[in-house]
Amino acid sequence: MTAERHGDQDSNVDRESGPQVLRRRLNGLRNLGGPGGTGPAAMVPTSLRHGMRALKHRNFRMFFVGALVSNSGTWLQNLAIPFVLFELTGRSFWVGLAGFAQFFPAFLLGPLGGNLADQYDRRKVLLFSQASLALVSLLLWVTWTLGFRSPTLVLSFVVLTGVFSGLMIPAWQAFVAGLVPKEDLPSAITLNSTQFNASRAIGPALAGILLATVGAGPAFLLNALSFLAVIAMIWVIRPAPTERSGQAPDGIIDGFRSAVGYIRQRRGIMIGILSAILVAFFGNPIVQFTVVFAEQVYQAGPRVFGLLAAAVGVGAVMIAPLLSTWDGRFERSSMVRWGLPFYALAVIAFGAAPSWPLGLVALLCLGASFLVVVATTNTAVQVIVADEMRGRVMSTRIMGFTLAFPVGSLIQGVLADAIGPQATVVGAGAILLVIALGLASQPELLANLDRDDDTPH
Repeated sequence: MTAERHGDQDSNVDRESGPQVLRRRLNGLRNLGGPGGTGPAAMVPTSLRHGMRALKHRNFRMFFVGALVSNSGTWLQNLAIPFVLFELTGRSFWVGLAGFAQFFPAFLLGPLGGNLADQYDRRKVLLFSQASLALVSLLLWVTWTLGFRSPTLVLSFVVLTGVFSGLMIPAWQAFVAGLVPKEDLPSAITLNSTQFNASRAIGPALAGILLATVGAGPAFLLNALSFLAVIAMIWVIRPAPTERSGQAPDGIIDGFRSAVGYIRQRRGIMIGILSAILVAFFGNPIVQFTVVFAEQVYQAGPRVFGLLAAAVGVGAVMIAPLLSTWDGRFERSSMVRWGLPFYALAVIAFGAAPSWPLGLVALLCLGASFLVVVATTNTAVQVIVADEMRGRVMSTRIMGFTLAFPVGSLIQGVLADAIGPQATVVGAGAILLVIALGLASQPELLANLDRDDDTPH
């Protein structure tokens, strides 16, 4: 990914001295600002303004605003779906099944989504998929308003959402990289994760109010309307051109195989994908199960359910200003080494919380550590990967996440019915803690997250 393609006018050092020298200089700056360094930490830009630098680019600002509105609507519906399914059936299994139905299609369609992102105009892929998702939400609102309240029918719309999301997510992730110069990519990725998690606070909080007052129908309608914001923004954005856009060098299966082979030669990408899978399998089902905890464990109503679900996003937003200033100050490997065990402890704390206020605090901590781990590993993958492989590599990462999340939701749903939701969540957190501590004991392996190029090992 060259500087010219991204409008970088200040990359003479990169062109004149080569990537190896530039990388050594970057690592030297990190060492100066890190523990035990011999120079002033001020040499590494760590201000909030530095962390927010991606917002100075018009394309990214427009994308950020549209995505925040649309994702808030998505999370509004994501909380309304498990709520109505639990109300209709009274079983945790259906809550887990909703997570499976939403994300498993994205896993199956991952290779196709990755190829679409690398072979075609990512902007057009996003416009098509966002319009399709809006239509599905609109149809869900129409059928619900007409009185069709079958759990199976609701799940069918969830499956359709998963299908179009699977086609869209790789292009979405790769699209962000074309909105800013490469040196601002860590800021863009962190801010993109921040808006996603801010929507996790806005959407569920609004869901709790709507479900307690007017019901699920308006929630479905608001989600459908929210897509208009991101469609409008993407329509007027003109991102930088990407390599191989419009070309089709590989078939779907061959493209996926080449991505897997590419990833296997780059341990930093492998660790980033593994971390996302661990978070998705052991911890992410908590978002779905907040409705079970609100109803069964805490004996509370939809307002508390909305607060619990929003807490994950609030925690992420609270840590985001700090995280945005850590780029260049702390190694990515260090943030994952500490962030993943802390995430596991937050899962355990939520499962063991005897009351919803304590559960709320645990979820705030969980959201903060979630952003640290996911944004950091996402940044590592995006920095390491070559642009012509970006869509397929990101689709492989997404496939891992979207397989782990639904399978984890389904398994935890079955276990919650059998042994109770609290024991299920505590057990998942304990297993994750053991794995996280094992990874933390391998600093030389985690150090691969700090690479700045895609040189094979």
